[in-house]
Amino acid sequence: MTSIILASASPRRSELLTQIGVAFSVQPAHIDETPRASESPGDYVERLAREKALAISADFPGDIVLGSDTSVVLEGAILGKPSDEAEATIMLTRLSGKTHQVMTAIAVTKGEHCESRLVVTDVSFRVLSQGEIAAYVATGEPMDKAGSYGIQGLGGIFVKQLKGSYSAVVGLPLQETAALLANAGCIVWKHWPSSRESQS
Repeated sequence: MTSIILASASPRRSELLTQIGVAFSVQPAHIDETPRASESPGDYVERLAREKALAISADFPGDIVLGSDTSVVLEGAILGKPSDEAEATIMLTRLSGKTHQVMTAIAVTKGEHCESRLVVTDVSFRVLSQGEIAAYVATGEPMDKAGSYGIQGLGGIFVKQLKGSYSAVVGLPLQETAALLANAGCIVWKHWPSSRESQS
């Protein structure tokens, strides 16, 4: 029986897959995430998603492997995870009062076949005070997140407007994920328990 493997240690991606009823195991991929010269943010994110999926698929060729990557992009520059509180403060100050893009790519492999999609969402921040930024950074939430914020957490109060996929900003675009899984032979809704099954 074909299994689904998530090539990511992100708890947020695991939560989103669980939300749509997908049974899966976790096998994080460890790849070189250095951007290439002249590589656009979109190409970079999609390449990483594909490389993560293919890296795990090489060891599990009979299974469906799902890789994903997310970057926060402001004025063409990628804002990664902050190295310390000072860098998180700088990033949030730059995002204050501006619209940035959250680029999330999803890749699904089965054997040697790999299919991927890139989802771009516009996120607008309201103007943030230095006190708000300092208080948010002090919570520790920004430290493991691209762009130094989590929309599903405390950072959600900074978001003035969102155009696109909310789940992609969290870390996994659910519509596109379900479509790619279906193309690989796993139709998500067919695995949902019926009300009769859930009552038994």
